[in-house]
Amino acid sequence: MPTDTGDELAGVADLFGAVTREELESALGELAFKRGEAVDTDAASEAVDAAVENYYLVTLEPDGDAPTLLAPGPAAFPALPESAEDLPHILDVPDRDPDREALVAAAEQRFRADAARAVDDDDAERIERLLDVSYDLETWGGGDVGDVRTRLDDATANHN
Repeated sequence: MPTDTGDELAGVADLFGAVTREELESALGELAFKRGEAVDTDAASEAVDAAVENYYLVTLEPDGDAPTLLAPGPAAFPALPESAEDLPHILDVPDRDPDREALVAAAEQRFRADAARAVDDDDAERIERLLDVSYDLETWGGGDVGDVRTRLDDATANHN
């Protein structure tokens, strides 16, 4: 499924403001269909998982009965995949305006937990990735995660 880059998934989410996982996977299926490709639901699910893991998408757990949403995250440069401009006419997905502060808080909370886990697990590859995300997160969210970056830097120095 060619539409599997984090930036493209973020672009589809951004088209609506935010989407549920099911809406995003449905959109990927529609895009595959429009390209004459077989719809691979496993590949779509794996692409969404990877985009969340790598901070192209942020998961927003709302209060109450509202659905969990995915919105463009700090690592994303949202880009619309080919034929995505037709998605609002094809899918029954409402335009949403997720709370920016809640998105930033969710991303930062997850980042701090991921960083602690990566350091505890001595996962050098994940530590390197999270160092990059730390800069993206500060630029995107306006917060300060310098304390976490210092811990990641120290862990990196232990590998060299």
